Amino acid sequence: MLTYTFDWSIITSGKYFEWLLSGLIVTLKLSALSIVLAFILGLLIAVMRMSHNRVVRWIAHAYLEFFRNTPLLVQIFFWYFGSYKILPSVVNDWLNTNGFEFAAAATALTIYTSAFIAEDIRSGVLSIPKEQMEAARSAGFSYLRSMQYIILPQAVRITIPPLINQFLNLAKNSSLAMTIGVMEMTYQARQVESYTFKGFEAFTAATMVYLVLSIVITVLVNMYNEKVLNLHKAA
Repeated sequence: MLTYTFDWSIITSGKYFEWLLSGLIVTLKLSALSIVLAFILGLLIAVMRMSHNRVVRWIAHAYLEFFRNTPLLVQIFFWYFGSYKILPSVVNDWLNTNGFEFAAAATALTIYTSAFIAEDIRSGVLSIPKEQMEAARSAGFSYLRSMQYIILPQAVRITIPPLINQFLNLAKNSSLAMTIGVMEMTYQARQVESYTFKGFEAFTAATMVYLVLSIVITVLVNMYNEKVLNLHKAA
């Protein structure tokens, strides 16, 4: 009968630990950058989706349908292999010397996640009584000012739970960046497995890192939401 000796020391010290640590740092950078950009872009698309201009609404709708209904992995490959056809040569040359793979992965994660965030925010906006928009317009606010100061702040608070899910999905989806050579956590775990044949230990460590990362994101967002609610109650 075959037996397997679990050797945790392989990944808790030495160069293999350093590989995993460097992978964690890349994962954190990629996730943080993509989360911030995806939220900003998703907010913009949500506003466009509710615009009174038919052309703007159509562009936003086409954006959502395209990026929500194509696999993330395909989008990663699209930006990795297709950027040479889309971006100017000057930009491509700069990216090639400053982490092209990272930029391609961040772009795909941002655009893919923003499409889902936009729909979550739009649902939050639609749940707010339309009388609030009418009151804001009566008070002299433009449509954009009404959205900025009155509607969107309420909508974002309402959509905190689904937004947490989107942020968690993005952090986990960042593992797909290994397919284009981004040396994030999963990539480094695969490297450790290739050199040591200790795949169980390497991917156990990676699993624990993603689990802790998800828990931390959930706790931080919930703390922020709680703080905002307390401030509004105090006011």
